[in-house]
Amino acid sequence: MKPHDLCIFALDASRAFGERVVDRLDADLCEHEERGFEDGEHKARPLTSVRGKDVYVIQSLHGDGTQSVNDKLCRLLFFIGALRQASARRVTAVTPYLCYARKDRQTKPRDPVTTRYIAALFESVGTDGIVTMDVHNTAAYQNAFRIGAEHLQATRLFAAHIASNHGDAALSVVSPDAGGLKRAEQVCAALEQLTGQAIPTAVMPKQRSEGVVTAGALQGSVDGRRAVIVDDMISSGTTMLHAARACRQGGAKSVYVAATHGLFTGTANDVLADRAIDGVVVTNTVASGRLTPELRQAKVEVLDAGGMFAEAIRRMHFDEPMTALLTTDDPVDHAYPPSG
Repeated sequence: MKPHDLCIFALDASRAFGERVVDRLDADLCEHEERGFEDGEHKARPLTSVRGKDVYVIQSLHGDGTQSVNDKLCRLLFFIGALRQASARRVTAVTPYLCYARKDRQTKPRDPVTTRYIAALFESVGTDGIVTMDVHNTAAYQNAFRIGAEHLQATRLFAAHIASNHGDAALSVVSPDAGGLKRAEQVCAALEQLTGQAIPTAVMPKQRSEGVVTAGALQGSVDGRRAVIVDDMISSGTTMLHAARACRQGGAKSVYVAATHGLFTGTANDVLADRAIDGVVVTNTVASGRLTPELRQAKVEVLDAGGMFAEAIRRMHFDEPMTALLTTDDPVDHAYPPSG
């Protein structure tokens, strides 16, 4: 797909993911320049004319060993501003992982609602739309933005992977907290269609305050089953380990984790190495460079989400309906499989 009025950029920190996306579209990334200065400031500019074009900018907004979350956010915002100044017709931010999305409401007096502030920043530089995957709270994300806010889900990717690798086992799908129960139910429904099993769900209530997790008792059946814990992200891994141990105590034969964004912060390497967890699957929305090579080889699989983002870009560019891509009503239609 090479329509003359489409431009896709990937900022340097997300170039590998961007290449995955354009490979699916039979297109090329447009050239740009990023420069850093001695005082820590930076600039970025397109090296391709964007006048009158439909432009998509790929940048996953997670911190890594080279750039912080704020570095990546500022680079993306400034680049979008430069595109608007260069007369782009439409600019869409493609953020496989959207930063600050967990702080979506006030839980203590005078708390910030950072999701809303992020939306205001994107709007202030002239962003026309944003596309992301599996934010912590979909309703808060959609309500925060006054521009088009598309939300992709990894449900189909995980269901296809689990069915292929664990479909012969008796399964149970587990949510590590009450807020993620709907996500677990969607994966469960997709798996039931793929495997023909009647698959139970379970949930482990928890509370988190100032980084401390307090877990309740597991509710639901995992006894004699292969438990699959489903969540939007793994950060330190503490929540997953609590849930995995609860599944073991509930009689699960084995425990696997499926989470869209593998942030793997802090002591995640040690936590995920625990024997309570047999394996972990994440997507490539976040580069998993914080994991040790030994742990990644032994326990972690990475699915490619680039195909879903490529299809989203294609549909938006040609003004085609997004419904089939954004819903999970037909989980048997695997239009966007991992690409190896």
